[in-house]
Amino acid sequence: MKERKIGRPRTFDADQALDKAMKVFWEKGYEGSSLPELTEAMGMNRPSLYAVFGNKENLFRRALERYGATHDPLFDAALEQKTARAVVEHFLRGNADAQTEDENPHGCLVINGALACSDDALPIRNSLIERRAAAEARLCRRFERAKEEGDLPADFCAVQMARYVMTMSNGMAVQAAAGATRQQLQQVVDQVLRGWPGA
Repeated sequence: MKERKIGRPRTFDADQALDKAMKVFWEKGYEGSSLPELTEAMGMNRPSLYAVFGNKENLFRRALERYGATHDPLFDAALEQKTARAVVEHFLRGNADAQTEDENPHGCLVINGALACSDDALPIRNSLIERRAAAEARLCRRFERAKEEGDLPADFCAVQMARYVMTMSNGMAVQAAAGATRQQLQQVVDQVLRGWPGA
């Protein structure tokens, strides 16, 4: 009786493989991550990758979901802070720490993933743009609430400030990926807070 071939070893851990793929995408971006690099990091061959995760685009989306599961709570917690200034401080300081962790690639997967995307990768790029826009909209709503509560001046522009804070966060991610230290990023946050209304 012939022994049936098994496509993957029984010790295969899909979550562990996804974590490894996430780090490749995080470091190299979507287009910068080749299938050979992904399969090597994940410890599986190309047919197995397709069988478990589908194509590269689907693998990236799964990796992005996994990234969000660990990083979105930071943003959620920031929005729950009592004052708008505390929201910004919690968000940016948390990002400065998260973007410079020793055990992970520096920067942000959402930012790194969209850099240098060609037309072929537009669906991924657009998804990442939508994700950032959704975060900016949530921040804007939090600032509007702060205005209603009297925490911010009546003439405060929630839209512009939300865009400014997100631009700072995105820029910090690019700087982190380029080698900026945690201390340098925290100094950027200090500068943002010094310019906060009423600071």
